[in-house]
Amino acid sequence: MAGDIEKKMGDGRAAYGEGRFAHGGDVVRLAARAGCGPDQLVDFSVNVNPLGPPPWLAREAALALDHVERYPEPRASGLVLAASQLYRVPPSQIVPGNGASELLLAAVAHLADQGVSRAVIPVPAYVDYARACELHGLRVQEIRLSPDDGFEVDFVRIRAALAESSAPAAVFLCQPNNPTGVGFDADEVRVLADDFPHCRFVVDESFADFAPGLDRMIAFRPGNAIILHSLTKFFAIPGLRVGLLYAVSAVAEEIRRRLPEWSVNGVAQRVGAACLRDTEYQLQGIDAVRVLREELVEDLQEIPALRVFPSNANFLLCRYMRVGQTAETLADKLLEKRIVIRTCGNFAGLDDSYLRIAVLDEARNAQLVDSLREISGLDPVKRVSAPARTPALMIQGASSNAGKSVLTAALCRILLRDGYKVAPFKAQNMSNNSYVADGGEMGRAQVVQAQACRREPDVRMNPVLLKPNTDTGSQVVVGGKVVGVMSVREYHTYKPEAFRAVQRAYDSLAEENEVMVIEGAGSPAEINLKQHDIVNMRMAEYADARVLLAGDIDRGGVFAALVGTMSLLEEHERERVFGYVLNRFRGDASLLDPALDEMLRRTGRPVLGVVPHIESLGLPEEDSVSFKEALGSCTLPESGKLPPEQCVEIVCLDLARIANFNDLDPLRGEPDVRLRVVGSPLDIGVPDMLVLPGSKSTISDMRALRGAGFAAVLRELASGGRTEIIGICGGFQMLGETVADPLRLELDRLDPLGEAEGFGLLPLRTVLAAEKTLCRTSARFVGEGSCADLGVTGYEIHHGVTEPLADDLRPVVAAPNGEPLGYGFGRVWGTYLHGIFDDDLFRRRFLDGLRGRRGLEPLGAPQTCYDVDAAIDRVADVVREALDMDAIYRALGLR
Repeated sequence: MAGDIEKKMGDGRAAYGEGRFAHGGDVVRLAARAGCGPDQLVDFSVNVNPLGPPPWLAREAALALDHVERYPEPRASGLVLAASQLYRVPPSQIVPGNGASELLLAAVAHLADQGVSRAVIPVPAYVDYARACELHGLRVQEIRLSPDDGFEVDFVRIRAALAESSAPAAVFLCQPNNPTGVGFDADEVRVLADDFPHCRFVVDESFADFAPGLDRMIAFRPGNAIILHSLTKFFAIPGLRVGLLYAVSAVAEEIRRRLPEWSVNGVAQRVGAACLRDTEYQLQGIDAVRVLREELVEDLQEIPALRVFPSNANFLLCRYMRVGQTAETLADKLLEKRIVIRTCGNFAGLDDSYLRIAVLDEARNAQLVDSLREISGLDPVKRVSAPARTPALMIQGASSNAGKSVLTAALCRILLRDGYKVAPFKAQNMSNNSYVADGGEMGRAQVVQAQACRREPDVRMNPVLLKPNTDTGSQVVVGGKVVGVMSVREYHTYKPEAFRAVQRAYDSLAEENEVMVIEGAGSPAEINLKQHDIVNMRMAEYADARVLLAGDIDRGGVFAALVGTMSLLEEHERERVFGYVLNRFRGDASLLDPALDEMLRRTGRPVLGVVPHIESLGLPEEDSVSFKEALGSCTLPESGKLPPEQCVEIVCLDLARIANFNDLDPLRGEPDVRLRVVGSPLDIGVPDMLVLPGSKSTISDMRALRGAGFAAVLRELASGGRTEIIGICGGFQMLGETVADPLRLELDRLDPLGEAEGFGLLPLRTVLAAEKTLCRTSARFVGEGSCADLGVTGYEIHHGVTEPLADDLRPVVAAPNGEPLGYGFGRVWGTYLHGIFDDDLFRRRFLDGLRGRRGLEPLGAPQTCYDVDAAIDRVADVVREALDMDAIYRALGLR
């Protein structure tokens, strides 16, 4: 008997490729006929979910492969448990298998051993039902269903067939049917099963996941029923082969014994269990298929000579009724257009005029419809297509501080030089380092990137700016204007509105430009933040951007960071990444070649450039951590500095909420300046100048400085007369007697006090007001000394309203209308004007004044030119040399 079955199986396999038991999906053979590669065919011959596999598939498969050295669970208990929990079926009644096909053969073998000698199969039906029955000696009795009745299952004729003999029979049904897509009333099967208890009912629910309106029999099945369930169709994983069989425990155990001990491999087990738990994907798939099927039916019904039958599944049975032609004729014409359909002439009950079409995604469905219309002599469907998106390149990072901002600026300048109208964009920035543009507030990094494009900063380039003022809250700036102070939870609730503002800003800016260069934030693989993402992959998807993933090799671990990032991305997100950039490399880049090859092998993406470490970027720092590191190490190499004894020393106090620290960038580039940032009063010494920088939380930072003992040191320095003490914006407010925040604009809402004592170095009182001052300003330095009456320019960003408490307190900076922008007394002064040291002449005169008090000769003429544009050019030259710009242009469709 076993030898006969093996012979029959061999005969079946011979017929399987071309004849009676042929299936769809033979793309290798068809691609050879079409003269193309298999991947170039659009395959409508196999019925899997058009959404593709679940987005977590690669991750779960990778986790399973971590244990590939182990044998898989013999009975796939994890997979069985997931099915048991979903369908509320005891595990003893569930049999896992290598796809539903393996389970079908095992079930039929069991039926044959139980004395079942005939099979009743309403046709058309899945061809393997008959194949399995013939292999095991069951006589097949077909009940031909009528196309005039829409191929509805005829239970009257099934009942009559069962009543013909007292011998046990097996009835094979598919819910919904393959190839017709028609469902049936499951109660009819339950009644038959009760009336014919000696018979068996095999119900294949492989496509039932697509049809939630149909009654499923997994949980509520008669004792003489066997239910087959394929996961490969709905979850689009036919290459993994996962199936389940449901039957009473005794039958399930008999069938289980017929299977190999390890019927389901470890990867398939883990993925299958995850599929059954992913209810969100299931709901998405049901809705997507329903909409796509209805749209495809509507389009196909306009094709002459093509009849489309109703379907509950993810495929459509059609009949091609053109005189003198068959479905095979149509299939050949479509294959010339690299489209594959399933002809159905080998289905019992159908002739060579029938074909089956899978429901795919909108674009491929449209391709099929247009090809059918062309073959039929019709014009293509006039579709309202979305306007072409502006080509967009997005720089994302494998970590924070990977150099995204600088790379974005460099690429903006490269594109500009190559003749493109380009603009930068960052959906959401978190930084207290801001700038005023168009009367609104935006991140400083996007200002530099705008300069790289040689255009004025525009708040649309950074539509959402978060300015942290506590550990759990931030001031939220949207479209350049403050919309409130929010906790993390409050901002998450607000995120949908924020993203709508992002979309409006992006669309408006993109319409005006030929290329967009978008900067991400942090890492796209921060899985705790992805649910609320509006700045990384969600933005890339909205802009249809190609993503370049950057990693900082100077930190170490860059390859693990890049590979790890890719593994945590969803499949559709990985598809957007077209290459990597290794940033800040020191040494011989050729030594990296083996690692670069390995990156391509492991991830399928190339490293498109190794950017060397650039000393003295000359660009404003966006991140306060980078700023403090830069101050501590001096950005100019030692060869560019004068000897220490010929330099003036400037100290900046370290603030937890430091803001607009770029005020100090021009100073640190001077050859006669030594700049330090200090966090302890013991480290101050007696510098030539001490700076209290801007703060996003003035009262909190001031309290922290007082608590650390800075107040006494500041008073001592002020009375000593040698050190120039300067406060800028928030630092200016700290120099006064008191700072009040009655509206809790910067303080935590639970803070018991709304006012704090200042350092008392100037007779000033500051109250934080609801209205925020945002303006770019031209002013004059009206204080004493070598800088007197020099012009300065800058910008104001502050809530504070500061008033003098003494009549003799003199202004030191004044607007053109005479309004004071700062006050001072002796060598202590402050101002609201950010960027006061940007002017080369003012900066040199000021430093020469410090030099004179130390007994050093003045340097006279300006020593440096604070020229961000020249720095951008220099960085762009280095980046262009390092990157494969041809590959980037190809990815953008520009070459």
